[in-house]
Amino acid sequence: MRLFETPQIEFTSDDYYTPKHIFDLLNLTFDLDVAAPPNGAPFVPCKKYLTQADDGLTSKWHGSVWMNPPYSNPTPWVSRFIEHGQGVALLPTSNGRWFGTLWNSGASFGVLDYIKFYSPTGVMPSSAPNRCWLVAFGKNEVKALSKFGKVR
Repeated sequence: MRLFETPQIEFTSDDYYTPKHIFDLLNLTFDLDVAAPPNGAPFVPCKKYLTQADDGLTSKWHGSVWMNPPYSNPTPWVSRFIEHGQGVALLPTSNGRWFGTLWNSGASFGVLDYIKFYSPTGVMPSSAPNRCWLVAFGKNEVKALSKFGKVR
């Protein structure tokens, strides 16, 4: 069963793009962006993009993935990320069960304080409502994460 019945034709409140400086500091090229907007997100150094039309939750994931999932419902994305076990995700701080599961999964965490996201029309007018986390699985991904400071 597909997660989405129709392709994305409008941008939504979940369309927040990761700023370029994060990718510059990570200095990684990902094999797959699993939650990309139509035509891929700007700045994401990635070989392939899965959009809503591709249904990133049911499509095959391979290699090192980048994941900035819809914050309105991160739970299924986080479960799939843990299962895949290689890549970097940008996620909000949360009291939700999904965050506790991720915290206890063996993933590495680096904190990002109040980053400014991009929208389809440019810089968002305010900072993220909470601090965000870069979460990584994989030797190269965790090493790249350490460039942001202390890693848990």
